[in-house]
Order: sequence, then C-alpha cells, then structure tokens
Amino acid sequence: MFGAGEAGDSAPARRISKLTFSPHDEAAHRPLAPAAPRIARDPGELAQAVLTSLEDAKAEDIVSVDLRGKTTLADLMIVATGRSSVHVRAIAERVIKACKAAGFSAPRTEGLPHCDWVLLDAHDAIIHIFKPDVRQFYNLEKMWGADRPGDKRQLRLV
Repeated sequence: MFGAGEAGDSAPARRISKLTFSPHDEAAHRPLAPAAPRIARDPGELAQAVLTSLEDAKAEDIVSVDLRGKTTLADLMIVATGRSSVHVRAIAERVIKACKAAGFSAPRTEGLPHCDWVLLDAHDAIIHIFKPDVRQFYNLEKMWGADRPGDKRQLRLV
C-alpha cells in the first residue's frame, strides 16, 4: 500500500546536520555589507529634478501642491497628465531616472502595468501621473489644494 519513503516505511528518517544552498561552504557564510546611510538632501532639489523631468517628457497641466502642515505623508504633491497610457509610462520612467540621477533613491511605483494613473512615492514628494479622464474623475488638486474649506482664510472685519 505504501511505497518506499512514504508513511509506514520502517526505515528511520535521515537527518541533515547542516543546511546550505550552495555546494561551496564559503558562499553560505559571506556577511552582507551594511546599508549606506541616507544622506539628508534638500527637498527643493528633488522637486526641481521632478519638475524638470516632467517638462522634458512633455507632461501637461503640471500642478504642485504644498502639503506641509496638511499631512505627514510628504511635503509636496505633484500632479501631471499624459496624453495616453504609453505617454504616462514614459513620463513615469523619466521621473524615476531623474530621481536616481539627482542622487535620490528610486521612487516606489504603483500603477505601471495599466498606466491610467501612476503614483511615484519619492519620500518628500508624491507624484501622480494621470490620463486626462482619470485625472478629471479623481480631481486630487481640489481635494488637497488650498480651496479646501478648512484652508480658507477668515476675513476679519474691523
């Protein structure tokens, strides 16, 4: 009923004293290099690199929203539009390269497979790149912009 090596086999189980993934012992014990400390950089430098790359990629309707004091997610949100899914992807890839070239780590990305809405999280800046219809639907600038009810200045009559 049971074959060799299956349950019911009367042979004792063989134990492995040392588990390695390489036939060479020295490869299994090599320590990892310590992570390089993140150097504090000027957030304005990141914003300038991102805005320049968006302009170079012919992004349309570029809007920058200052998030300081509104959220701890980031200091700056940049919203831009691409004409098509291909254009949105090209813009996102250019922004990623610009961040790396400016000495910042590559932003984390969401939405690249479909390219209707690509979000790039570049630590101090969050970049949204939309197709026109998707941007109009979500209207992020209005939600985070200065025209929110809590952000309007109260006029005092003297």
